[in-house]
Amino acid sequence: MRMAIMAAVLAVGLAGAAGAQDVPSPYDAVDPFIGTAGKGHTFPGAVAPFGMVQLSPDTDYKLLREGYDWASGYRYDDPTILGFSHTHFSGTGHSDLGDLLVVPQSGELQWDAGAADQPGSGYRSRYDKASEVAEPGYYAVNLTDSGVRAELTTGVRVGLHRYAFPEGRPARVLIDFRPSIYDYPGKVLWSRIRVHADGTVTGFRETRGWAPGRQFYFAIRFSKPVTGYQLRDREENVPYRGFRQPGRTPDDRQQVEGRQLEAAFDFGEIDAPLLVQVAISSVDEAGALANLESEGGAFDFDGLRANTRAQWEEALNVVQIEAAPEMRTSIYTALYHTLIAPSVHSDADGRWRGPDNGVHQADFTVHSTFSLWDTFRAEHPLLTLVQPPFRNADMVNSLIAAQRVSPYGILPVWSFAGQETWTMIGYHAVPVIADAYLKGLPGVDGEAALNAMIASASYRPYGGLGDYMDLGYVPIDREPEAASKTVEYAYDDWTIARMAERLGKADVAAGFDRRAGFWRNTFDPQTGFVRARLADGSFREPFDPTAINYGSDYTEGNAWQYSWFVPQDMAALVGAMGGDAATVAKLDAMFDFDNSGLDYSHAEDIAGLIGQYIHGNEPSHHSAYAYVFAGAPWRTQARLKQIMDSQYHSRPDGLAGNDDVGQMSAWLMFSAMGFYPVTPGSGQYVIGRPFTDRTVLNLANGRRFTIATEGLSDDHPYIQSVTLNGRPLARTWIGHDEIMAGGELRFVMGAEPNTAWGAGPEARPYSMSTAD
Repeated sequence: MRMAIMAAVLAVGLAGAAGAQDVPSPYDAVDPFIGTAGKGHTFPGAVAPFGMVQLSPDTDYKLLREGYDWASGYRYDDPTILGFSHTHFSGTGHSDLGDLLVVPQSGELQWDAGAADQPGSGYRSRYDKASEVAEPGYYAVNLTDSGVRAELTTGVRVGLHRYAFPEGRPARVLIDFRPSIYDYPGKVLWSRIRVHADGTVTGFRETRGWAPGRQFYFAIRFSKPVTGYQLRDREENVPYRGFRQPGRTPDDRQQVEGRQLEAAFDFGEIDAPLLVQVAISSVDEAGALANLESEGGAFDFDGLRANTRAQWEEALNVVQIEAAPEMRTSIYTALYHTLIAPSVHSDADGRWRGPDNGVHQADFTVHSTFSLWDTFRAEHPLLTLVQPPFRNADMVNSLIAAQRVSPYGILPVWSFAGQETWTMIGYHAVPVIADAYLKGLPGVDGEAALNAMIASASYRPYGGLGDYMDLGYVPIDREPEAASKTVEYAYDDWTIARMAERLGKADVAAGFDRRAGFWRNTFDPQTGFVRARLADGSFREPFDPTAINYGSDYTEGNAWQYSWFVPQDMAALVGAMGGDAATVAKLDAMFDFDNSGLDYSHAEDIAGLIGQYIHGNEPSHHSAYAYVFAGAPWRTQARLKQIMDSQYHSRPDGLAGNDDVGQMSAWLMFSAMGFYPVTPGSGQYVIGRPFTDRTVLNLANGRRFTIATEGLSDDHPYIQSVTLNGRPLARTWIGHDEIMAGGELRFVMGAEPNTAWGAGPEARPYSMSTAD
C-alpha cells in the first residue's frame, strides 16, 4: 500500500498545486504502518472507527525483557508473526490486551510459539514483508513458513479472518489463550474454552493485568466443518478441572478450564479459504454470541470489508486536505489514529461492564479506553470538530456513567474495558466533559456532569487531594509527583468553575476559581520554575530542573516542561516569569538547551527531545504555543516548523513518541491546520501556522470551514497576515463558534517574520486573570 501511495503522489507532484489530479483519496492516503517502528507503539491491523475489535498481528515476546516497544503487539522490523489477536492499544506507553491469539497452521500441529531465530521450532511464521498490506479496516500478509495467505477485516464488535491454505496440506487453526505477548506469569486468573454442538466455540478469561479483574468473553464460528479438535490446559502439575463427557479422551473434551489453555481445530485439506468469525464482549459469552449475530451472521469477508471501508471513508472525508504528498499522508494517518479510540465497550444489546465489575444497561453506546492524561489536551477537542455530536455525547455520557457506578464515586482516570488502571495523574475526565459541554454538545445532562466533576475533585484520598484542598498544593513529602499534580489539579478545577458558571452556580464557580490559582503555590520566583514544596511550605532541595526521576517531583518530565503548565492563566505565568521578554528568553532556553551531558536512558517515554522540549510526551505539547502569550507569535511559527520537521515523518518510525491513543496525532492534525487548543474549556484555539495549502472541515452541522494558505513553502514559514471571512484578523486565536459557523481563515506566508502581527496584549488568547 505504501509503495502504491508514493507512486501515485510522485506522479502528480504536490497535492496542493493548482490543477493537481489523481492524488490519493483520504482513505488511500492513510498508512497504518506509520508509528509501528520507533516509539510510536501503533498497530497496523484492522479496526473500524472506534471499534471494539482491533484485529492485528503480534510479532514477538520481547516485552518483559526489552521494555514497552512491543506494547501494541507489533514491531515493523520483527521477522516473524506469532498470530492475530483481537484487542490492541494504539500507541500507549503501557501494555495489556492481546486477547485471543488465532494462529493458522498447516502441516504438523505446533502448540508453542518457538524461537524467532529457529524457523520451524514452533507455530510462529516468517512472513513476506512485500506482501504486507495495511489499510483502514483491512490487513493482509503471506506467512511463508506455514504457506498461508492471511487477511483480516473487522466490524465494530466482530473480527473476520480469511485464510488461504496451501494446496495438499491440512488446514488447522490454533487458539492460544495463555498469557500473551503482553502478559506475565500468573496474569490469567481463570479461563475457559468450550465447543458447542453446532461447532461454535465460546470462552472467557479473567486477568489481573494493567486493569485488575478484567473479563474477556468471545464467540467463534468457522466457515467449514471441524473434522477434529483438541482442548488442552498447558499448566504443569495441575489436575484437570474441565468438564468431560463419559467415554471421551482427555484430548476430545467439549470444555476445558484453567490458566494455560489452548485449542486446536482441524479442517483437513480444503479447496477454498477458511473464514473465522470472532466476536468479543466484556459481559458474558451470550453477549459475544449476540455481537456475532449483530454484524457477522454471514461469512461475507468482502462485504464486511467494504462496509468498514465506507465507514472510514465517511470519517476521513470530513477533512479535505491539499498539501505536499508526505505531509498529506502524515496528516491523514494522524486523523485515522485519532479515530481508533475511545473504543466501543457496550454490547449490541446495550449491556456493559463497569468499574464496579457489575453489568449495566445503557441506552447509548458506551465507550472505554480513555487515556485521559494524554487525550484531554487535543484528541478530545479534535473529536468535537470531526465527529458528529452523538459520538461525542456517547463518550461524555460514558464517563458520567462510569462515575455513577464507580466504587469510589469518581470519574475515570485511565480506563479500558470499563476497568480503572489508576495510571497517570489528575482528574482529566473533567476538562473533556467541560470542553464538550461548553461547546454546546447536545445530549448531556449538565447537572449530572457537574456533580460527577465535583465528586472527582473532592475525593480526598486520591493523589494528595486532601492536602491540595487544605494547603493549596500537594506536598512532596506526603505524595509523589506533587509539583505536577498541583498544577494539573488547578487546571482541572478551572474547567469545573467554567462549567458551574455556565450552569448558573456562582458559588461553586468562585470556589473552583480560587483553586485554579493554586498553581502559584508551586511557582518559585527565585528560579522561575514550578517546584515541589514540603508540607512546611519550603521548596524541596536540592533542585535540578533537568532531573527526570519517576515517582519524584514531576510526572514523566521535569521542571522545564511542567513550568509551562498553566493553560488556564498563561498571562499570569508570563507575569510571574518576568514579562514578555523574559518569557521568550526562557522558552528559547528550553528549546536550545544543550542536552549533551544528560542521560535519560532510564526514563521511559522521554523521546523526541528538542533541548528540554520533549515532544514525545504530553506535558510539552502546548509549550511551543506559549510564545503567543508573550507577544511573540512569530517564535511559535518557527518552533512549530522545527517540531514538524523533526518529529513527524511518513514512514514506520514517523512518530517521535507513543501516540498515546491519538494525542500525538491530534497535535499534528491541529498544528497542520494552523491552530491548537492550548486551553480546552476556553472555546478558543491559539493560532500557530498552517502546514497545508488548503484544509476544509466538513462540519457536522452542514457548514464548511476552510483554512487557505498563500505562499506556503519551506522558505516561507512565517505568517504575514491573517483574514477571517475576508476581514483582517489581528488577534492570535479563533473561537470554536467561529469555526462552527463556517467560513474561511486565510493565511499569507512569507520568508521573514511579521513581528508586529499579534504582538499586543489585546491580541492574545484567553487567560483567567485577563478574561474581563
